[in-house]
Amino acid sequence: MNPDYLQATEGFSENIEPILYANVKAFYYGNDLALHNIQLPIYKNYITAFIGPSGCGKSTLLRCFNRLNDLIDNTHLDGEILFHGRNIYHPQEDAILLRRYITMVFQRPNPFPKSIYNNIAFGLRVHGHKGNIDALVEHSLRQAFLWEEVKNRLKDNALSLSGGQKQRLCIARAIAVQPEVILMDEPCSALDPISSNQIEDLMQSLKANCTIIIVTHNMQQAARVADMTAFFNLEMKEGSRVGELVEYDHSSVIFTHPKHQVTKQYIQGSFG
Repeated sequence: MNPDYLQATEGFSENIEPILYANVKAFYYGNDLALHNIQLPIYKNYITAFIGPSGCGKSTLLRCFNRLNDLIDNTHLDGEILFHGRNIYHPQEDAILLRRYITMVFQRPNPFPKSIYNNIAFGLRVHGHKGNIDALVEHSLRQAFLWEEVKNRLKDNALSLSGGQKQRLCIARAIAVQPEVILMDEPCSALDPISSNQIEDLMQSLKANCTIIIVTHNMQQAARVADMTAFFNLEMKEGSRVGELVEYDHSSVIFTHPKHQVTKQYIQGSFG
């Protein structure tokens, strides 16, 4: 692990344990280089925000952590992603099983066209849960601060919920299988301010039991919720603009005393 990035954890009062480590030499869409030279530890039970201008590879890197990019034709990662020290890109690793432990919440709420109850129960059944599904459905909805709003509507189609409720349902669905890591790709971009605040509160409550990585263009949101922040920018490589990691530190440092002028300019809104 690169000691330059380990220095970013100095001063934390807690015992910091990296749960994930990205060592991405390059990531390609076909012949197009998208990411270059990313070395990044993700620390357990913290919220890490990825910020940077559009097209700098934030969402691409996020999808590397549970191999969702495998579902896109002609993609290739040169390097490794370690989860508890195991390279998840090793040929013998099971990507479907991996997504049981590292789940994804997308930019737009995507509930299944099923009942509210079955949205939560579906993943439990797929993974062969043998316990009390009713109890886990309730527990997951309570964790997502949604139970009181839907407890008398569990048989209703999930598509009847409001946008904010749908997103909290998707988070409840993700946490029902008890993942270790939740990936969130712009989870509040389609929501109103009240619903966004509810999602932010939910993230803070969830980090006691899991690690969260969030991609966001909302600087205020990243500053509010994230313990660590990684700033990415675009650089010219192989004749194309390619995403690279500029700096990674405590959010309090990134948003008040960034080391790089380009980070300061981005946070101040000079570009993006």
